[in-house]
Amino acid sequence: MGRNGHSSKIGGSCVEIGWAAAGIVYLYLDPFAFNSLQLAIGEVRVAHAMGTQTALKLRHREILSSIVRTFIETGEPIGSRTLSRLRSQALSPASIRNVMADLADAGYLAQPHTSAGRVPTEKAFRAYVSLLTAARVAGGESDRLRTEFSGLPTLGARVERSSHVLMEMTRNVGIAAAIPSLTQELDQIELIPLSDNRVLMVLVTRDREVHNRVVAVDEPVPAEDLISIRNYVNRNFSGWRLGDARRELVRRMLEERALYDAVLRKLQMLYQKGLLDVEVTTEVHMEGASNLVGLDLRLTREKLRDLLHALEEKQRLIELLDRFLEEPAGELQVRVGLEEAHPAMKDLALIGMTVQMASGQPAKVAVLGPMRMHYERVMAAVLQTSRALAGAQF
Repeated sequence: MGRNGHSSKIGGSCVEIGWAAAGIVYLYLDPFAFNSLQLAIGEVRVAHAMGTQTALKLRHREILSSIVRTFIETGEPIGSRTLSRLRSQALSPASIRNVMADLADAGYLAQPHTSAGRVPTEKAFRAYVSLLTAARVAGGESDRLRTEFSGLPTLGARVERSSHVLMEMTRNVGIAAAIPSLTQELDQIELIPLSDNRVLMVLVTRDREVHNRVVAVDEPVPAEDLISIRNYVNRNFSGWRLGDARRELVRRMLEERALYDAVLRKLQMLYQKGLLDVEVTTEVHMEGASNLVGLDLRLTREKLRDLLHALEEKQRLIELLDRFLEEPAGELQVRVGLEEAHPAMKDLALIGMTVQMASGQPAKVAVLGPMRMHYERVMAAVLQTSRALAGAQF
């Protein structure tokens, strides 16, 4: 793997589990099997971040997990007596106090007030996430989502719907982005003559995205020449990836003898005007920012306003996904503590992954929420939405 971790088999496909530095944990699914893999989500475990799991004894890990789970539910400091009552396995408050003292010394617990109990630190949340198993989700729900995505006409509509689905499933902030690439496949082009030596070039990709461009040409191009060029490109390059089609078209224009010189010259002219080019823009959608307002993020009103403004900036969202979801398609990543992205995101966490859609274009889907989130449920929602998005057909 190139990282510390281990592999296991799920549904006949390799699932590698490992961890990375800087508080990121990831789960790797073989990208070639990702679309067809029926995730046995309840069996998948996320490995630990920064070696925290091996540094803790079994009892310490169990008590730390109990503290974090209780804190997620209540938001209140936890004392040893409270923890003793909540535990299914009997352990005296004195024994729990000793373990909690060890955890505090190691930086996993903090005490907000002298008389109060303990609260988990960012380090504790990272250790807790490393021990999780994603909550089981119904396979039928994934099938329903895949069918719903397949019924949407464009890539942009699917990305937008993904962010909404994640927001609804988790009650946090759902983010989805389609990343531009040269992997989009050409469906067809259309060339329409306009007045004043202009041509409308229409390019349609296999993911049903339509790109229009009006270009001015140096000389008139008869309608029959535009038809010949259109037919040549569609006949020879429909189904090709745009990057490959452009390279091959350049090679053929240097050698091609099938087209007579006048049409070839006009084809070269239109190519130079961007015949097979598409605008490289990221389709990004975010829903649910208002869900952050009612959370105890320990922010002043001004800092909360800055955070909400930051989430409204498209470029900021792209940078957030690019910075913290760097692994290839199929790797579920959990990032706890996002202060590097924005000071007001210190107590937030990001759970997301990159997927390869049926069109060949990669997308990133993620949930942004409080450090005190229900991680198993959110991880399951991201996996489920990602699987449906990757499997949806055009």
